[in-house]
This record gives sequence, structure tokens and C-alpha cells, in this order.
Amino acid sequence: MTGAESPCNVLVRVWLPDRPGALGLVAARIGAVGGDIVGVDVVERGTDVAVDEFAVVLADAGRLDLLVREVEEVDGASVEEVRRVGTFPDPRLDALESAAVLTECATVADLQHTLPAHLGREFVADWAALLVGDRVVSWAGDAVPDDRMLVALAAGTAASPLVADGVAGPADLAVAALPDHDAWLLVGREGHVFRRRERAQLLMLARVAGRAWTLLDRESDRTTPG
Repeated sequence: MTGAESPCNVLVRVWLPDRPGALGLVAARIGAVGGDIVGVDVVERGTDVAVDEFAVVLADAGRLDLLVREVEEVDGASVEEVRRVGTFPDPRLDALESAAVLTECATVADLQHTLPAHLGREFVADWAALLVGDRVVSWAGDAVPDDRMLVALAAGTAASPLVADGVAGPADLAVAALPDHDAWLLVGREGHVFRRRERAQLLMLARVAGRAWTLLDRESDRTTPG
């Protein structure tokens, strides 16, 4: 006798026609295969379409293919990706937690070390890195590109106003500048597209980090014997 399979947590990202009732139809299809929806996040919205991410608990991973087929039975709906995760992200709470953690750092070195590790978790990313000038000062995650590649990625995106505003960028890379410190945050997630809401979230957290960095520099200047 074999034991029952364990429940699995999945993030299901769906392109939906932006019309009344579409969201409910997709939710009904997820429920029809025994999926328990524990959260819905709008990650991008255009003129006629929205990209929503459903946090779903399935009884077992064997239902994943059926889940995708059921969702795509809804007229105009298309599944962009399905990701299994250990815990579900909560964009609003995660952003507040990150802001709290960053403002609680006691030194600039502590802040620099904390940034990649915390952002990697928040964005369920493969890796994250902090560059100051052309130097990689801290990183976190698996398969982090080498230093020269990171510097090239930062330089390649720095000239784009759309990237700077969080409107666009390489699909699996999100970038945010800390201009007062000649610094860049890069977050990578191979095979999983960063949408506009996520890019905007990273830009806001970069602003928080930049302000915390400035205040720590000022505090250091006050306490350093002159």
C-alpha cells in the first residue's frame, strides 16, 4: 500500500480577458479540480487583458496538468506558467517586511549584505545581487552570474528609461537603481517572467534601501572622530 501524496503549493499565472466574470470562471475551473485558492495577485493589466497570479493548494502534484487544461477551457484564458513553491509570497506583507528589515540595519555593510538575500526570498528568485559602481559587493542564491556578466547586465539596462521606470526589461531579470550611491540591484528568475507590478515593487524597495543607506552614512559621519 502506498501513502497518499502530499498537498502541493503552486503559483498559477494566467492571462485573462479583461471583462466581467472572467476571473470567476477561472476560479471555478480551479475549484473543479480540487484546487483551494488562497490568494490572487494582479501582476499586470493592459487595455484588454490582465495577468493574474493564483496561489493554489492542490491535493497532489498529479493534478497540475489537469489544472492547466481546465483553466484554458475558459474563453480567452491562457496559462503563462505554473510554479511549485514551499510557501506563498504575499506581495503587500512581504514589501512591508522588507522595508522594516532594511530600515533596521545598523550599518551600511549590514544593509548591503541584507538586500540580496531578502529580495531573493521576496521575489521567489534564483539569485539577487548588489553592485556598487562596477563592483559586486553582495549576492545571494544559486547560479549567480559571474561578476563581469552582472556588470554588463547593469550597464546594458542603465540606459533604458523603460527599465528605469519599471515598465519593461529582460523577461527574467528585474533591475533597480540606487542613484545616490551609484548602486544597482539585480534580481534573476530563470524561466519566470517579471511583470510590471513586481518591477514597480522592486523600484520602491530600492528607494527605501537608498534612503536607509543615506541615513546610515550620515550617522557614521557623526560618530566618526574627526
